[in-house]
Amino acid sequence: MDRLRLLTWLEMAMMAALALVFSQIKVFDMPQGGSVSLVMVPIALIAVRRGMFSGIVTGLVVGVLQLLFGSTVVHPLQLLLDYPLAFAALGLVGLVRLSGFESKSSRIMVLWSGLLLGVLGRFVCHFISGIVWFGQYAPEGTPVALYSFVYNITYLLPEMIIAGAVLTVVLTSASSLLFPTRDRLA
Repeated sequence: MDRLRLLTWLEMAMMAALALVFSQIKVFDMPQGGSVSLVMVPIALIAVRRGMFSGIVTGLVVGVLQLLFGSTVVHPLQLLLDYPLAFAALGLVGLVRLSGFESKSSRIMVLWSGLLLGVLGRFVCHFISGIVWFGQYAPEGTPVALYSFVYNITYLLPEMIIAGAVLTVVLTSASSLLFPTRDRLA
């Protein structure tokens, strides 16, 4: 294995471990699962730094680790949607490339756009799971789709805003964390 690939895999492992730690530091927990934490930050960081594949694999690992460290499981397909697939979807942040933009404001806008893509992917997974497996928690008379939408957006939107704020600070004050230097490997 060449040095760059090894370094990338090591970074992915470290970001997965950091995401797991960050997921345990919660601002608040939702009753049927979900919480507001910093879990998205390391996944988005590696996705921006190394690309979509690295982000998806890191998110997948984080989802599996979440299962091992306490989760709400009611069905095998729900398990896949709410954990490995939802966190892997955060890797879609890697679709954006900050290196093509020179101005700080453009990079911030692109970073937030990528984060929105990743969170939308995660939201779709949780939304479907909420409709199919958690609809019984909807108040009587409330459409299940509306309940799932409101429930999931209640924690995903604040989590996205917090992650975006943290990543914006990283971009403006320690941008080298988002841009790997390949020269050091030679």
